[in-house]
Amino acid sequence: MAKIKNDGVTLEAMTTRAALLSDAVFRTPVVPLTTPLIGDLMGCGAVFLKLECFQHTGTFKARGALSVARQIPEDRRGAGITAASAGNHAIAAAWAARQCGMSAKVVMQNTANPFRIARAKAQQAEVILRDPGPDTFAEAERLSLEEGRTFIHPFEGVDTTLGASGVGLELIQDVPNLDAVIVSVGGGGLISGVAAAIKAVNPKCKVFGVEPTGADSMSRSLAAGRPITLDKVTSIADSLAPPMALPFGYALCAAYVDEIVTVTDDQICAGMVVLQQEAKLAVEPAAGAAIAGMIGPLRARLLGKRIGVVICGANIDAASYEVLLARGRDHLEVLIAP
Repeated sequence: MAKIKNDGVTLEAMTTRAALLSDAVFRTPVVPLTTPLIGDLMGCGAVFLKLECFQHTGTFKARGALSVARQIPEDRRGAGITAASAGNHAIAAAWAARQCGMSAKVVMQNTANPFRIARAKAQQAEVILRDPGPDTFAEAERLSLEEGRTFIHPFEGVDTTLGASGVGLELIQDVPNLDAVIVSVGGGGLISGVAAAIKAVNPKCKVFGVEPTGADSMSRSLAAGRPITLDKVTSIADSLAPPMALPFGYALCAAYVDEIVTVTDDQICAGMVVLQQEAKLAVEPAAGAAIAGMIGPLRARLLGKRIGVVICGANIDAASYEVLLARGRDHLEVLIAP
Protein backbone atom coordinates (compact mmCIF):
# COMPACT_ATOMS: atom_id res chain seq x y z
CA MET A 1 0.00 0.00 0.00
CA ALA A 2 1.07 3.58 -0.62
CA LYS A 3 2.46 5.64 2.21
CA ILE A 4 1.19 9.10 3.10
CA LYS A 5 3.50 11.63 4.70
CA ASN A 6 2.28 14.30 7.11
CA ASP A 7 -1.39 13.66 6.43
CA GLY A 8 -2.36 14.37 10.04
CA VAL A 9 -4.39 11.16 10.30
CA THR A 10 -2.34 9.28 12.90
CA LEU A 11 -3.69 6.91 15.53
CA GLU A 12 -2.96 9.55 18.18
CA ALA A 13 -4.82 12.22 16.20
CA MET A 14 -7.78 9.91 15.62
CA THR A 15 -8.11 8.84 19.24
CA THR A 16 -7.70 12.44 20.43
CA ARG A 17 -10.40 13.68 18.08
CA ALA A 18 -12.75 10.86 19.05
CA ALA A 19 -12.33 11.79 22.70
CA LEU A 20 -12.99 15.46 21.95
CA LEU A 21 -16.23 14.61 20.13
CA SER A 22 -17.42 12.01 22.62
CA ASP A 23 -19.48 14.52 24.61
CA ALA A 24 -21.69 15.22 21.59
CA VAL A 25 -21.77 12.19 19.27
CA PHE A 26 -23.24 8.81 20.08
CA ARG A 27 -21.04 5.76 20.43
CA THR A 28 -23.30 3.75 18.18
CA PRO A 29 -23.92 0.07 18.88
CA VAL A 30 -22.26 -2.86 17.14
CA VAL A 31 -24.60 -5.83 16.89
CA PRO A 32 -24.13 -9.35 15.47
CA LEU A 33 -26.28 -10.39 12.53
CA THR A 34 -26.86 -14.07 13.22
CA THR A 35 -29.87 -15.14 11.16
CA PRO A 36 -29.92 -18.46 9.29
CA LEU A 37 -29.88 -16.74 5.88
CA ILE A 38 -26.78 -14.69 6.69
CA GLY A 39 -25.08 -17.75 8.18
CA ASP A 40 -25.78 -19.77 5.05
CA LEU A 41 -24.71 -17.01 2.67
CA MET A 42 -21.49 -16.19 4.50
CA GLY A 43 -20.37 -19.73 5.25
CA CYS A 44 -21.25 -19.52 8.96
CA GLY A 45 -18.85 -16.64 9.45
CA ALA A 46 -19.69 -13.82 11.86
CA VAL A 47 -21.20 -10.53 10.68
CA PHE A 48 -21.29 -7.43 12.88
CA LEU A 49 -23.24 -4.28 12.01
CA LYS A 50 -21.93 -0.86 13.11
CA LEU A 51 -25.17 1.08 13.41
CA GLU A 52 -24.32 4.64 12.40
CA CYS A 53 -27.94 4.89 11.27
CA PHE A 54 -28.60 5.65 14.96
CA GLN A 55 -26.17 8.58 15.02
CA HIS A 56 -27.39 12.18 15.47
CA THR A 57 -29.07 13.38 12.23
CA GLY A 58 -29.51 9.78 11.09
CA THR A 59 -26.07 9.25 9.52
CA PHE A 60 -22.35 9.15 10.26
CA LYS A 61 -22.13 12.66 8.74
CA ALA A 62 -22.65 14.24 12.15
CA ARG A 63 -19.17 13.16 13.21
CA GLY A 64 -17.29 14.84 10.38
CA ALA A 65 -19.41 17.99 10.39
CA LEU A 66 -18.95 18.51 14.13
CA SER A 67 -15.24 17.74 13.85
CA VAL A 68 -14.90 20.57 11.32
CA ALA A 69 -17.24 22.98 13.10
CA ARG A 70 -15.36 22.75 16.39
CA GLN A 71 -12.15 23.78 14.64
CA ILE A 72 -13.63 27.09 13.49
CA PRO A 73 -11.92 29.94 15.38
CA GLU A 74 -14.08 31.92 17.78
CA ASP A 75 -13.63 35.13 15.79
CA ARG A 76 -15.18 33.50 12.71
CA ARG A 77 -18.11 31.79 14.35
CA GLY A 78 -20.33 34.84 14.25
CA ALA A 79 -20.55 34.56 10.46
CA GLY A 80 -21.83 30.99 10.68
CA ILE A 81 -21.31 28.11 8.27
CA THR A 82 -22.43 26.96 4.87
CA ALA A 83 -22.43 23.59 3.13
CA ALA A 84 -23.28 22.00 -0.22
CA SER A 85 -25.18 18.73 -0.20
CA ALA A 86 -27.72 16.37 -1.70
CA GLY A 87 -29.16 16.01 1.79
CA ASN A 88 -27.39 14.19 4.60
CA HIS A 89 -24.43 16.52 4.89
CA ALA A 90 -26.66 19.59 4.96
CA ILE A 91 -28.60 18.13 7.87
CA ALA A 92 -25.40 17.22 9.71
CA ALA A 93 -23.72 20.59 9.07
CA ALA A 94 -26.79 22.40 10.37
CA TRP A 95 -26.82 20.20 13.47
CA ALA A 96 -23.10 20.79 14.05
CA ALA A 97 -23.59 24.53 13.72
CA ARG A 98 -26.29 24.44 16.39
CA GLN A 99 -23.98 22.54 18.73
CA CYS A 100 -21.42 25.31 18.35
CA GLY A 101 -23.85 28.22 18.57
CA MET A 102 -23.52 29.19 14.91
CA SER A 103 -26.01 29.93 12.19
CA ALA A 104 -26.24 27.71 9.12
CA LYS A 105 -27.16 28.60 5.55
CA VAL A 106 -26.91 25.39 3.54
CA VAL A 107 -27.19 24.84 -0.20
CA MET A 108 -29.03 21.71 -1.27
CA GLN A 109 -29.66 20.27 -4.69
CA ASN A 110 -33.12 21.07 -5.97
CA THR A 111 -33.53 17.35 -6.63
CA ALA A 112 -33.06 16.57 -2.93
CA ASN A 113 -35.74 14.51 -1.22
CA PRO A 114 -38.23 16.87 0.48
CA PHE A 115 -37.86 14.75 3.62
CA ARG A 116 -34.17 15.69 3.85
CA ILE A 117 -34.86 19.35 3.11
CA ALA A 118 -37.35 19.37 5.98
CA ARG A 119 -34.78 17.72 8.25
CA ALA A 120 -32.23 20.44 7.49
CA LYS A 121 -34.79 23.14 8.25
CA ALA A 122 -35.66 21.36 11.48
CA GLN A 123 -32.05 21.93 12.52
CA GLN A 124 -32.75 25.68 12.10
CA ALA A 125 -30.81 25.99 8.85
CA GLU A 126 -31.75 28.37 6.09
CA VAL A 127 -31.96 26.19 2.97
CA ILE A 128 -31.14 27.42 -0.53
CA LEU A 129 -31.95 25.15 -3.47
CA ARG A 130 -29.80 25.06 -6.61
CA ASP A 131 -29.26 22.78 -9.60
CA PRO A 132 -27.13 19.70 -8.78
CA GLY A 133 -23.37 19.80 -9.27
CA PRO A 134 -21.43 23.00 -9.94
CA ASP A 135 -24.33 25.37 -9.19
CA THR A 136 -24.77 23.96 -5.70
CA PHE A 137 -21.09 24.34 -4.85
CA ALA A 138 -20.89 27.77 -6.52
CA GLU A 139 -23.66 29.12 -4.31
CA ALA A 140 -21.95 27.80 -1.18
CA GLU A 141 -18.72 29.43 -2.34
CA ARG A 142 -20.57 32.73 -2.83
CA LEU A 143 -21.94 32.55 0.71
CA SER A 144 -18.46 31.88 2.02
CA LEU A 145 -16.93 34.82 0.14
CA GLU A 146 -19.71 37.38 0.59
CA GLU A 147 -20.97 36.51 4.07
CA GLY A 148 -17.78 35.13 5.58
CA ARG A 149 -19.36 31.79 6.34
CA THR A 150 -17.04 28.84 6.88
CA PHE A 151 -17.60 26.16 4.25
CA ILE A 152 -17.91 22.66 5.69
CA HIS A 153 -17.00 20.29 2.86
CA PRO A 154 -19.17 17.18 2.54
CA PHE A 155 -16.27 14.73 2.40
CA GLU A 156 -12.81 16.24 1.89
CA GLY A 157 -10.31 17.33 4.54
CA VAL A 158 -8.34 16.18 7.55
CA ASP A 159 -10.95 17.24 10.12
CA THR A 160 -13.73 15.44 8.25
CA THR A 161 -11.65 12.27 8.10
CA LEU A 162 -10.66 12.52 11.76
CA GLY A 163 -14.33 12.81 12.69
CA ALA A 164 -15.27 9.78 10.62
CA SER A 165 -12.38 7.77 12.01
CA GLY A 166 -14.33 7.39 15.25
CA VAL A 167 -16.58 4.91 13.45
CA GLY A 168 -13.61 2.66 12.73
CA LEU A 169 -12.07 3.06 16.18
CA GLU A 170 -15.31 2.11 17.93
CA LEU A 171 -15.87 -0.86 15.65
CA ILE A 172 -12.38 -2.32 16.08
CA GLN A 173 -12.53 -1.75 19.85
CA ASP A 174 -15.84 -3.57 20.13
CA VAL A 175 -14.82 -6.41 17.79
CA PRO A 176 -10.99 -6.43 17.78
CA ASN A 177 -10.39 -9.60 15.73
CA LEU A 178 -12.22 -8.75 12.52
CA ASP A 179 -10.98 -10.15 9.22
CA ALA A 180 -12.66 -7.49 7.07
CA VAL A 181 -14.65 -4.27 7.24
CA ILE A 182 -17.06 -3.12 4.52
CA VAL A 183 -17.91 0.55 3.98
CA SER A 184 -20.07 2.32 1.41
CA VAL A 185 -18.17 4.94 -0.62
CA GLY A 186 -19.37 8.32 -1.83
CA GLY A 187 -16.75 11.04 -1.78
CA GLY A 188 -14.49 9.07 0.54
CA GLY A 189 -14.95 10.94 3.80
CA LEU A 190 -16.28 7.93 5.70
CA ILE A 191 -14.07 5.20 4.29
CA SER A 192 -10.91 7.31 4.57
CA GLY A 193 -11.44 7.67 8.31
CA VAL A 194 -12.65 4.13 8.92
CA ALA A 195 -9.82 2.58 6.87
CA ALA A 196 -7.13 4.69 8.55
CA ALA A 197 -8.43 3.71 11.99
CA ILE A 198 -8.79 0.02 11.20
CA LYS A 199 -5.33 -0.27 9.65
CA ALA A 200 -3.72 1.65 12.53
CA VAL A 201 -5.14 -0.78 15.08
CA ASN A 202 -5.20 -4.04 13.08
CA PRO A 203 -3.19 -3.85 9.83
CA LYS A 204 -4.19 -7.41 8.89
CA CYS A 205 -7.88 -6.52 8.71
CA LYS A 206 -9.01 -5.96 5.12
CA VAL A 207 -11.01 -2.84 4.27
CA PHE A 208 -13.40 -3.03 1.32
CA GLY A 209 -15.37 -0.19 -0.20
CA VAL A 210 -18.64 -0.47 -2.10
CA GLU A 211 -19.72 2.03 -4.76
CA PRO A 212 -22.75 2.23 -7.07
CA THR A 213 -21.89 1.24 -10.63
CA GLY A 214 -23.24 4.58 -11.85
CA ALA A 215 -21.21 6.65 -9.37
CA ASP A 216 -17.85 4.91 -9.15
CA SER A 217 -15.49 7.89 -9.04
CA MET A 218 -13.25 6.49 -6.28
CA SER A 219 -12.69 3.06 -7.83
CA ARG A 220 -11.99 4.67 -11.19
CA SER A 221 -9.59 7.08 -9.50
CA LEU A 222 -7.71 4.24 -7.84
CA ALA A 223 -7.45 2.47 -11.19
CA ALA A 224 -6.17 5.65 -12.84
CA GLY A 225 -3.71 6.46 -10.07
CA ARG A 226 -5.16 9.95 -9.55
CA PRO A 227 -8.44 11.62 -8.55
CA ILE A 228 -10.87 11.85 -11.45
CA THR A 229 -14.22 13.48 -12.16
CA LEU A 230 -17.03 11.59 -13.85
CA ASP A 231 -18.97 13.12 -16.73
CA LYS A 232 -22.22 12.07 -15.11
CA VAL A 233 -23.54 10.00 -12.22
CA THR A 234 -26.66 7.86 -12.05
CA SER A 235 -27.66 6.10 -8.86
CA ILE A 236 -30.58 5.84 -6.48
CA ALA A 237 -28.01 6.26 -3.68
CA ASP A 238 -27.68 10.04 -3.96
CA SER A 239 -25.49 10.23 -0.86
CA LEU A 240 -22.98 7.98 -2.65
CA ALA A 241 -23.04 9.99 -5.87
CA PRO A 242 -20.60 12.93 -5.87
CA PRO A 243 -19.10 13.07 -9.38
CA MET A 244 -15.51 13.27 -8.22
CA ALA A 245 -12.81 12.01 -5.90
CA LEU A 246 -10.59 14.67 -4.33
CA PRO A 247 -6.89 14.52 -3.40
CA PHE A 248 -6.97 14.05 0.37
CA GLY A 249 -9.62 11.34 0.49
CA TYR A 250 -8.18 9.67 -2.59
CA ALA A 251 -4.70 9.49 -1.04
CA LEU A 252 -6.02 7.86 2.11
CA CYS A 253 -8.06 5.35 0.13
CA ALA A 254 -5.02 4.53 -2.01
CA ALA A 255 -3.03 3.94 1.16
CA TYR A 256 -5.50 2.05 3.35
CA VAL A 257 -8.35 0.56 1.31
CA ASP A 258 -7.70 -2.93 -0.03
CA GLU A 259 -10.31 -2.89 -2.79
CA ILE A 260 -13.49 -1.15 -3.91
CA VAL A 261 -16.25 -3.15 -5.61
CA THR A 262 -19.37 -1.88 -7.33
CA VAL A 263 -23.03 -2.84 -7.07
CA THR A 264 -26.02 -2.02 -9.24
CA ASP A 265 -29.05 -0.07 -8.07
CA ASP A 266 -31.05 -3.31 -8.16
CA GLN A 267 -28.50 -4.93 -5.84
CA ILE A 268 -28.61 -1.90 -3.54
CA CYS A 269 -32.39 -2.22 -3.25
CA ALA A 270 -32.02 -5.93 -2.54
CA GLY A 271 -29.50 -5.06 0.17
CA MET A 272 -32.11 -2.81 1.76
CA VAL A 273 -34.52 -5.77 1.79
CA VAL A 274 -31.91 -7.96 3.50
CA LEU A 275 -31.40 -5.36 6.22
CA GLN A 276 -35.15 -4.98 6.71
CA GLN A 277 -35.89 -8.70 6.83
CA GLU A 278 -32.80 -10.01 8.60
CA ALA A 279 -31.79 -7.07 10.85
CA LYS A 280 -35.16 -5.28 11.13
CA LEU A 281 -33.51 -2.05 9.96
CA ALA A 282 -35.11 0.51 7.66
CA VAL A 283 -32.16 2.19 5.94
CA GLU A 284 -31.37 4.45 2.99
CA PRO A 285 -29.77 3.10 -0.20
CA ALA A 286 -26.23 3.99 0.87
CA ALA A 287 -26.49 1.49 3.73
CA GLY A 288 -28.07 -1.09 1.46
CA ALA A 289 -25.01 -0.84 -0.78
CA ALA A 290 -22.66 -2.09 1.95
CA ILE A 291 -24.65 -5.24 2.67
CA ALA A 292 -25.17 -5.82 -1.07
CA GLY A 293 -21.40 -5.65 -1.52
CA MET A 294 -20.90 -8.27 1.18
CA ILE A 295 -23.50 -10.69 -0.17
CA GLY A 296 -22.71 -10.02 -3.83
CA PRO A 297 -19.22 -9.32 -5.21
CA LEU A 298 -17.35 -9.90 -1.93
CA ARG A 299 -19.12 -13.06 -0.74
CA ALA A 300 -16.79 -15.69 -2.15
CA ARG A 301 -13.66 -14.26 -0.54
CA LEU A 302 -15.34 -13.56 2.81
CA LEU A 303 -16.89 -16.97 3.45
CA GLY A 304 -16.33 -18.02 7.05
CA LYS A 305 -14.72 -14.67 7.97
CA ARG A 306 -15.46 -12.23 10.77
CA ILE A 307 -16.86 -9.16 9.01
CA GLY A 308 -17.81 -5.68 10.16
CA VAL A 309 -20.30 -3.74 8.03
CA VAL A 310 -20.86 -0.01 8.55
CA ILE A 311 -24.57 0.81 8.29
CA CYS A 312 -24.00 4.43 7.41
CA GLY A 313 -27.44 6.02 7.50
CA ALA A 314 -31.23 5.85 7.45
CA ASN A 315 -32.49 9.21 6.18
CA ILE A 316 -35.32 8.07 3.96
CA ASP A 317 -39.03 8.84 3.92
CA ALA A 318 -41.66 6.11 4.08
CA ALA A 319 -42.93 6.55 0.51
CA SER A 320 -39.48 6.33 -1.08
CA TYR A 321 -38.55 3.41 1.14
CA GLU A 322 -41.66 1.50 0.09
CA VAL A 323 -40.83 1.93 -3.61
CA LEU A 324 -37.19 0.87 -3.22
CA LEU A 325 -38.12 -2.07 -1.01
CA ALA A 326 -40.52 -3.36 -3.67
CA ARG A 327 -37.76 -3.07 -6.27
CA GLY A 328 -35.40 -4.90 -3.96
CA ARG A 329 -37.79 -7.79 -3.42
CA ASP A 330 -37.89 -8.28 -7.18
CA HIS A 331 -34.10 -8.68 -7.28
CA LEU A 332 -33.33 -10.35 -3.96
CA GLU A 333 -33.10 -13.90 -5.34
CA VAL A 334 -30.50 -12.80 -7.86
CA LEU A 335 -28.37 -11.14 -5.17
CA ILE A 336 -28.36 -14.16 -2.85
CA ALA A 337 -28.04 -16.80 -5.58
CA PRO A 338 -24.90 -19.00 -5.33
